Amino acid sequence: VQLQASGGGLVQAGGSLRLSCGLSGEIFRIGAVGWYRQAPGKQRDLVAFISLDRTTNYADSVKGRFTITRDNAKKTVNLQMNSLKPEDTAVYYCNADVRTSAFNPRYTNYWGQGTLVTVSS
Repeated sequence: VQLQASGGGLVQAGGSLRLSCGLSGEIFRIGAVGWYRQAPGKQRDLVAFISLDRTTNYADSVKGRFTITRDNAKKTVNLQMNSLKPEDTAVYYCNADVRTSAFNPRYTNYWGQGTLVTVSS
C-alpha cells in the first residue's frame, strides 16, 4: 500500500492550498485517515482526522480554516486549507489505516511521504 501526498507549495498568508493523499495498492477498505504536520525542530502533530464514517476532528489551531474530506471510490483524502498563516508552514504527511483483505479484518497503519507547505507573511 502506498500513500502519495501532493498539493504543497508556497502561498502568501491568507491564501489557500488543497492537499491530496492518494492511496494505491492492495486495498480492501480504507479506515481512519489523518493529516499530520511537522515544522522544523518540532514534533509531528495531528492536524485533521476523518474516520470511516466520515466523523472529523481538527486541531484547535486549524478549526474553521481547514476541512478534511474523503472519496472512498477514488481512494483519496483531501485537506482544504484556507486563511493560511505563516505558522502553518510545515511538511504535511498523510496517515491511513488500511484493510488489505476481505478475509482478514486487521487494519495496518501506513504513512505517506510529506509535502511541504510554506506560507509567507
